[in-house]
Amino acid sequence: MRAIAVDIDGTITDPTRKLSIPALKALRKAESFGVPVILVTGNILCFTRATSVLIGTSGGLVAENGGVIYSRGKVKVLGDIKKAERAYKHLRSFYPVEKVQFSEFRVSEIAIWRTIPEDIIKETLRDFDIEVYDTKFAIHLTDPQVNKGSSLKIVAKDMGLKTDDIMAIGDSENDIDFLKVAGLKVAVANADPQLKEMADYVTTKEYGDGVAEALEKFIFQRRGIDCMI
Repeated sequence: MRAIAVDIDGTITDPTRKLSIPALKALRKAESFGVPVILVTGNILCFTRATSVLIGTSGGLVAENGGVIYSRGKVKVLGDIKKAERAYKHLRSFYPVEKVQFSEFRVSEIAIWRTIPEDIIKETLRDFDIEVYDTKFAIHLTDPQVNKGSSLKIVAKDMGLKTDDIMAIGDSENDIDFLKVAGLKVAVANADPQLKEMADYVTTKEYGDGVAEALEKFIFQRRGIDCMI
């Protein structure tokens, strides 16, 4: 594996969104040995970029579930937020849903608080050109023409990589698309059952501890690097 693509919430963080120290150390160690880390998330780009700087990752960034990427020093908006806006307006005519904090910074999708079950939202929006994802932190209304996988392909190409060269690590249903295109698919122990079913490897540990476990097994040990984090 020549690169690592990893989700943020629920993968390198705990349920309260606190960053895992073992994951932080493992990702920094991978970077120090020339294995770039790509952050792939449903978060807004400014949050994703700040997380990248604080962790010390050097790969491109996939934000808003693939609707926005940061690659080669440039921001590209790939998703059409108008689709999400139409769907959200319709949904609000039936249910008192609310956008998550800092939604004014979202440019390709809408994320709402998890006050209504995902299946009800999907049924209400069945006639709209929209994808609905429940990340367990928010429910996202996104342009179905883009996803984490399609945008990871663009970032990988910009980095001179094939997605077959990438190990992808995630936890929720919105991670399915980017795990699908990766050469090595890893689900952390707390992952959605669907993600576990398609994964090449399911970690024995949850959240960031699972990320550190996967890097030890597939990156450090295979390079003969001392795997003590």
